[in-house]
Amino acid sequence: MSTIKNLTIDQGTTFTENIRYLDNSKNPISLTGYNVKGQLRKSYYSANATATFTTNITNETTGNITISLGFTTTANIAAGRYVYDVVANTVNNVSVVRIQEGILTVNPGVTK
Repeated sequence: MSTIKNLTIDQGTTFTENIRYLDNSKNPISLTGYNVKGQLRKSYYSANATATFTTNITNETTGNITISLGFTTTANIAAGRYVYDVVANTVNNVSVVRIQEGILTVNPGVTK
């Protein structure tokens, strides 16, 4: 089961989030042999992603992942409420797991 975590991004800034893939006992789950990807969308039913996270498995054996969006990307996302998730899949797509999901709020920026 995935972790549910709500996130906030300030429009026009660089966003980075560190994620740990853990089991129910808070032990790390290995991501060896997996790729990770994530997106945000206006709703669960949106046909197209609003943005795609840059993802990086920073430590396969301890399940550490970093997701990020550059300031240019966040500047082009309209302020408001979105949904997101981060999934891992094996290279041959035999197994797919949702690691983290939730509501993502983009706060409007003033300085352009």
